[in-house]
Amino acid sequence: MSRKIAILGGGNLGQSIALGLMSTGNYQQGDVVVTRRKIHGVDELLDKGIEVITDNVEAVKRSELIFLCVQPKQLHHLLDQIKAVLNAQQHVLVSTITGLAIDEIEAKVGDNFPIIRAMPNTAIAIRESMTCIATKTADNSQLEKVQSIFDVMGRTLIIEEELMAAATVLGASGIAFALRFIRAAAQGGIEMGFDAEEAQAIAMQTCRGAASLLIESGRHPESEIDRVTTPRGCTIAGLNEMEHNGLSSALIKGIVASHKKIANIKKQVS
Repeated sequence: MSRKIAILGGGNLGQSIALGLMSTGNYQQGDVVVTRRKIHGVDELLDKGIEVITDNVEAVKRSELIFLCVQPKQLHHLLDQIKAVLNAQQHVLVSTITGLAIDEIEAKVGDNFPIIRAMPNTAIAIRESMTCIATKTADNSQLEKVQSIFDVMGRTLIIEEELMAAATVLGASGIAFALRFIRAAAQGGIEMGFDAEEAQAIAMQTCRGAASLLIESGRHPESEIDRVTTPRGCTIAGLNEMEHNGLSSALIKGIVASHKKIANIKKQVS
């Protein structure tokens, strides 16, 4: 049975969650409402039967699960808006906001309020998200209900809250990192003679296949690499050249830099 859901903040992630929810077939028109300050550029949501309104308070009154999907700097104002209509017996807050701990949200809405942090990525729109979930205040039943929602929109992992910043970088920012690799691979294909559309198609499907190999087999990436490389072959030559130019090092440094940035975001909000 579906639960009424309000998504407060109709930016890229909020819209992606709404589209993912409706794509499961578990929700009917009116079950999901999205709030947004300016209602324009959301034709895809409207086409899917998703209501878009500007009133956060009204959205909360009509819902049970409240997804917080605004920017970190907007959260305190949003909570001030809605806290008078929040009810710990009726509502569960699901925060997708980078860098803000459960304790900080609880301080605004009151003790013992069920709050769950969830970090999906924008692939949730096509039900292929990697979503990490953490809580300290929700009970097992509430956690299971929220996890079951994300389970049908990709894969989920319950983690400790202290790892949420790392999950944000590896899972959510990771979408951008993977897309940049696909773009670079396609550019290499163009230089070798493919047109742009062909090069991108090859790069995209190859990355999908690589991820699927690991998901289906459960093997370590290096074991699959060993199956592709041959002595004095073209694959090992390319891999070695990439490593000589710092491929792995650059990726690791980029991930760590993003992780450090989250700490700065938190300081700016507080």
